[in-house]
Amino acid sequence: MAVFSDYWRGKSVLVTGGAGFVGSEIVRSLAERNLSRITVLDKMTYAADLRRIDDVSNSVQVEKISLEDIDSVRAVVQRAEPDCIIHCAAESHVDRSIDGPESFVGSNIVGTFNLLQVALRHWEKRGEDNGFRFLHISTDEVYGSLGLEGAFTEDSAYNPRSPYSATKAASDHLVRAWVHTYGLPAIITNCGNNYGPWQFPEKLIPLMILAALNEKPLPLYGNGEQIREWIHVSDHVRALFAVIEKGDVGETYLIGSGDERTNRDVVETICSLLDQRFPDREQHDRLITNVEDRPGHDLRYALDASKVQRVTAWHPQISFEGGLSETLDWYLAMKPWWGPLLTGLNAGDRLGLLKGKIS
Repeated sequence: MAVFSDYWRGKSVLVTGGAGFVGSEIVRSLAERNLSRITVLDKMTYAADLRRIDDVSNSVQVEKISLEDIDSVRAVVQRAEPDCIIHCAAESHVDRSIDGPESFVGSNIVGTFNLLQVALRHWEKRGEDNGFRFLHISTDEVYGSLGLEGAFTEDSAYNPRSPYSATKAASDHLVRAWVHTYGLPAIITNCGNNYGPWQFPEKLIPLMILAALNEKPLPLYGNGEQIREWIHVSDHVRALFAVIEKGDVGETYLIGSGDERTNRDVVETICSLLDQRFPDREQHDRLITNVEDRPGHDLRYALDASKVQRVTAWHPQISFEGGLSETLDWYLAMKPWWGPLLTGLNAGDRLGLLKGKIS
């Protein structure tokens, strides 16, 4: 049986985006602790799904509202009286941000501004030194693209290169401004590519798993040599809790696994795992299809996680090979969930180019 810190005992926690992929992992993990209240604030866009938190639904109050509606946000915070706000809500798909940046500005910038304003008033009413924390979850993409050497640190300059990363960078800057101007006790984390159960099928790993299962082409952008750092969602969430418990207000912490893979390596590994499970089929890597690259596709992201490891003693526990194998088996068993999602997913349209379909 897992042993958890007494830090969480009796606390009220508000999670934005709690019906999403990372947010639901946060909610499920919170439900294992001795909290007095868990409140989920979620806009319930296309990628949100309350089935992700069905197992803990008795422990959770769900509020279906948008962060762009500041009056509703204020009302939820007044009801929840949170000791901690974990801000996970964001529009996060790069290709969608290329085709429709407006919703990213609204959710990621305006939504974060509204939440900060409400959180500030809530914190002020509680009185100083009351233990309140605001955790803002961000991405490695705000730092731009790396060459083949080195890694981003907390001191790296921001250089966002897509509408998604630009709006996340803006939200990070807002949080820092509210810390330094108003004293809001906030912490920022930046993480790399997450994977694991319940991820929406537009993301690389589930997209490729499900396309290969259905004998469909596996569309690989450009030459597939872009490099990403992969972390299992449960390792990421453990790091978030460690930062809330042990991190310092006003600081930024990069959460990385150190496990870098090219996109081609990831897809070929998925094909190999499927070959093992379906030996009677033709080899799945025959389905890999190079397609036109998306605009501004960054070459490489990598994070130096030494600070978060030093401050909190957190370390990733799940290897990429083991985590990917377990994730694939989860999708094999969960067709009742993902099957209907595939029916309407993009209707075959290629996102991120503002034109056409994959031929």
